[in-house]
Amino acid sequence: MIELKDSRALIPAVSMKRDGKVANAIFKYLAFSAAILIPTIVVLIFVILFIEAYPAIKTFGFWHFITSKSWNAVDNHFGALTPLFGSVYVTFWALVIATPISIGIAVYITELAPQWFKPIISSAIELLAAIPTVTYGMWGLFVLAPVMQNYIEPWILNNLSTLPVIGFLFNGPGIGIDTFTTSIILSIMITPFMSSLIKDAFNLVPRVVKESAYGLGATRWEVIKKVVMPYTSSGILGAGIFAVGRALGETMAVSFVNGNNHNPGSLSDMLSLLNSVTTITVTLADEFTEAMTHLYLSALFYLALILLSISFTTLALAKILVWRIEKKWQR
Repeated sequence: MIELKDSRALIPAVSMKRDGKVANAIFKYLAFSAAILIPTIVVLIFVILFIEAYPAIKTFGFWHFITSKSWNAVDNHFGALTPLFGSVYVTFWALVIATPISIGIAVYITELAPQWFKPIISSAIELLAAIPTVTYGMWGLFVLAPVMQNYIEPWILNNLSTLPVIGFLFNGPGIGIDTFTTSIILSIMITPFMSSLIKDAFNLVPRVVKESAYGLGATRWEVIKKVVMPYTSSGILGAGIFAVGRALGETMAVSFVNGNNHNPGSLSDMLSLLNSVTTITVTLADEFTEAMTHLYLSALFYLALILLSISFTTLALAKILVWRIEKKWQR
């Protein structure tokens, strides 16, 4: 004979089930809110920048604004070519300097360093990321710039400025406050980030893959070149893109050593590593307090909108490239 359970015993179970559904629903909406928060903030930033920049957009347009070198607050005529070019150019040379150094650091830590030394060198490099950017800027202005002015750049002017084809890169006043010094400062700042990310990518290479290569008679250099580097190409690319974003957004360190020159001269002068430049971030930081007219302030917001658009475009292209590389390796 089957005994019926007391219905009162089922009440706690039903109540717990109902409470569990409510808790799940609340958790679901909270998680959704957290996930949608960042995209919402980004969209709001774009909207606010566009609204504030609209007077400058209406006055100068897009093509004229990004191709004009004029930056004249007296005549209320502004162009973004010089700071836009300076941001991209300085970042390019910082990446050129930092990439081989970062890869070398990552290779040494993961493949060559003794086991006891790895945490020491890793911690020492990562500590560079904790140094405030203003400290980098002051060090660059009071230490690196005089060394560049008195020793390195005179040698460059005497020996490299006369080279065919690339000699124009090494012409300029050579006073130490220029693109070259700025690129070195930025490369020092982004190296800890790049090397840490590349090191983590190298550590993800399966040990069996490397041991198989050694078993086939490959040398350590061949394993690094033909196994580790191709296997982690997407990680290296991602580290480079992350470093580009870091360099594009840097302000304080750059403002100390770049010269903030809105009129660098001809194209060859702009391309010279020994000539002073300006960047979008430095222009924004230095001139917001000086923007006395509405159009001047709107032009600065226009620069900020362009910088944000460049950062997002770079990130999107990086995601596409990384996705294609990973898809290729999965085949």
